[in-house]
Amino acid sequence: MMTKFYKYHGAGNDFILIDNRAKNFPVQATKNIKLLCDRHFGIGADGLILVESSDKVDRAGSPQADCFMNYYNADGTIAEMCGNGVRCVAKFFLEHIKLKENKIKEVSIDTRAGIKRIVINEDGSFSVNMGVPVFVHNDFPKDSLTLENIAFKFVSMGNPHAVGMVKDISLIDISQIGPIIENDSHFPNKINVELVEKIKDNHFKVKVWERGSGATLACGTGACAVYACLKQNPVQDLTQEITLEFPGGNLYLSENKEGEIILRGPAEFVFKGEINKTK
Repeated sequence: MMTKFYKYHGAGNDFILIDNRAKNFPVQATKNIKLLCDRHFGIGADGLILVESSDKVDRAGSPQADCFMNYYNADGTIAEMCGNGVRCVAKFFLEHIKLKENKIKEVSIDTRAGIKRIVINEDGSFSVNMGVPVFVHNDFPKDSLTLENIAFKFVSMGNPHAVGMVKDISLIDISQIGPIIENDSHFPNKINVELVEKIKDNHFKVKVWERGSGATLACGTGACAVYACLKQNPVQDLTQEITLEFPGGNLYLSENKEGEIILRGPAEFVFKGEINKTK
């Protein structure tokens, strides 16, 4: 039996999306996800997203979210949240589930990090309220730490991140130091890694190593983690939307009055196809 899949990306961070509201797509085996995400023997992606029905309802029994984002990293591990992925789910939802309702301006997506509300902007970009950053968590040390000669700060955006400022990001191979930091003993559940170089006021370059996926072209929660750590620096004036330049494209960050981080960026359809169901 064949299953339809859809390929999307957000600033180069790419995903396989499958409509699994009928709960008939098996992902029990990690090897199945690894195969689908493999760029040589499978479709190729940074992660697999199963778009499913949310079980969250209000007191009246009405759904609180349009769908649930069941996200898996490329290595088959489960991730709590994905900022680029959730925008792609919003676009997929509008294009394939609510296709005829073209006046929708907001989509609510349930994730393992809570319900995220995605606004569709006039320019076609998507804005996501990613919530308030958490600086004290069991996933990482309370204080900053120097690893591989880089001083890192730690923050959770539903998943853990290590953020380090560097002078010249072009001189650092994220594929070499990324896995070392990801698997360091200080992080019981491993950690995502972001390296940041200031280009000018409100413009920064970022390289990312994603826990369970490796070096990726962008990371939504990583972008939020970078913004959160930059806000902690009293010298850095972030009074307007800032630009984070990833290898795959730009993401834009700001903050609302409640201290919640707003992530704005693209979501693009790439191609679709069919695969045999894995066992």
